[in-house]
Amino acid sequence: MSEQRNTWHAEHKAGLSRGQRAADVLRNGMGSWPFVGIFIASMMVWALANSLVLANNAWDPYPYILLNLFLSMLAGLQGAILLIAAKRQDAIAAAMAQHDYDTDVQAEDEIRKLTAINNQQLEILRELRQLLAERAGKATPQ
Repeated sequence: MSEQRNTWHAEHKAGLSRGQRAADVLRNGMGSWPFVGIFIASMMVWALANSLVLANNAWDPYPYILLNLFLSMLAGLQGAILLIAAKRQDAIAAAMAQHDYDTDVQAEDEIRKLTAINNQQLEILRELRQLLAERAGKATPQ
């Protein structure tokens, strides 16, 4: 019967707001190769549709001013989302550093206690050796 222990990461993830989760999902999505591939493919489809397929009735003829507007809006949103995600990542790093520090302080305290116990045991061993040496000295006739 093993008891499942909540890690710091699980507790932190459970405490995220919906906006924080959304920022993480968007950051992870925009920072991936599938996003880059889909983005390039959609730009090619847009250009082909407006230049070749709908040459006379294109909704955004060359120089693609509407596409340029959409890309500018996308860049603005991506910048804001990435800044939000970076800010969250800094907060996570600071919390993890604090957690590591707390763990180090606890470990140092435990090491001090163990060192004190070890020193006590060494002192007891010295006393036992001394007693054995004294008894061995009394047991041998002179």
